[in-house]
Amino acid sequence: MNQKPNSGEVVAVAPAREAIERRILVVRGLSVMLDHDLADLYGVETGALVRAMKRNSERFPEDFAFQLSAEEWDNLRCQIGISSEAHGGRRFVPYVFTEQGVAMLSSVLRSGRAVAVNIEIMRTFVALRRVVEARDALRSKLDELEKHFESRLAEHDAQLAQVFTALRELVAPPPLPKKRAIGFTPPEGE
Repeated sequence: MNQKPNSGEVVAVAPAREAIERRILVVRGLSVMLDHDLADLYGVETGALVRAMKRNSERFPEDFAFQLSAEEWDNLRCQIGISSEAHGGRRFVPYVFTEQGVAMLSSVLRSGRAVAVNIEIMRTFVALRRVVEARDALRSKLDELEKHFESRLAEHDAQLAQVFTALRELVAPPPLPKKRAIGFTPPEGE
């Protein structure tokens, strides 16, 4: 989304929804975004974003933003491939922001870019929530159908079970992509 520039203003361009979706993670059962991902999207340094949050701590209760535990950070680092402290990675455990925390950031970071990015992030969270709700509704409907047909078609159990297994696989969340191994891998047999 572009904003019309006033005399001499820089045009703020929001990132694509796919770029935002890739940065939304699930921690403690909540959809969150890491501080450094948000800082990158907003075009500010991570330290500046964290300082702005700390200066306005009353706006960021624990259900809006929180710091990861060391164990959570280690698990995430392994999953998303961030280098360790020993290899020049981050020195501090990051903060994460829930959807409400991201919305609150717009009142703390008042640049045109922050507003444009924030709008797109909110739209992405809403779209992801709709996908999850639709998937849950479809699962519920499948459960109803399965119960309905179980009572009526006992002689076709095996075939029916295969149909429902296939349908459940279709509505299951997609598996996380496998990371490609880094480094030299010797050919098999050597």
